[in-house]
Amino acid sequence: MGKIYMVGSQKGGVGKTTTTLNLAYFLQKMGKKVLAVDFDSQANLTACFGIENTGELENTIGHLMMAEMEDAKLPAPKRYIRTKEGIDFIPASIYLSVVDAKLRLEMGAEKMLSGILEPLREKYDYILIDTCPSLGTLTINALAAADDVIITVNPQLLAMMGMQDFLKTVMKIKRRINPKLEIAGILLTMCDTRTKLCKVLTEQVEDCFQGQVRIFETRIPNTVKVGESIYYSMPVGQYSLKSSASIAYWKFTKELIADEG
Repeated sequence: MGKIYMVGSQKGGVGKTTTTLNLAYFLQKMGKKVLAVDFDSQANLTACFGIENTGELENTIGHLMMAEMEDAKLPAPKRYIRTKEGIDFIPASIYLSVVDAKLRLEMGAEKMLSGILEPLREKYDYILIDTCPSLGTLTINALAAADDVIITVNPQLLAMMGMQDFLKTVMKIKRRINPKLEIAGILLTMCDTRTKLCKVLTEQVEDCFQGQVRIFETRIPNTVKVGESIYYSMPVGQYSLKSSASIAYWKFTKELIADEG
């Protein structure tokens, strides 16, 4: 049975999509069977897999969610699961925003994504969910479906604000909806260790959460190679294997799964 990781944060621009993409890449390089799910209406992860006109897609996670809400039969996985460089993925589009609005009025809305992903567990070692920067119905769906949450944090003041709110939401979902849910840890991204602010805020995270929530030892550096790799629709490990970001994501992947049986 595959393990489901949600990559989340209340803030945008903290490396959720980049982390999802590169974690999927390095897990696949380890010989793992991986499914990445784009669960953000901005469809950034879908674009990272090389799909430009996301609005023209017919079988996206949004369409699957709508079918789930309407108790319709889901299409066969081969119709909505795509593959690039050995990584399977379910794309998203702006249609997911329509689903988001409808979810607010739906009975049992928080379990829709879980209903889609649970039957896929047996086919994969890992399912990774890239989420939107909010605490709305889509994020709640992702938390209800996940086993573990990877919280990405950019050590800048505004990016770190709201961390407590996100953690409280995770704990509420654990108590009320998904008792198996755990926090895998906090991953610090876009770290520029040369700046004093980065060092101070990193220390603040460690002071606030050490002993309560795991803080991954790996830090993802702020490097131009990440932006370049995204531009060319590649994981940074594929674009520049020896870059500092590639090495960091490789280390993070090993650190993440090191404690698994």
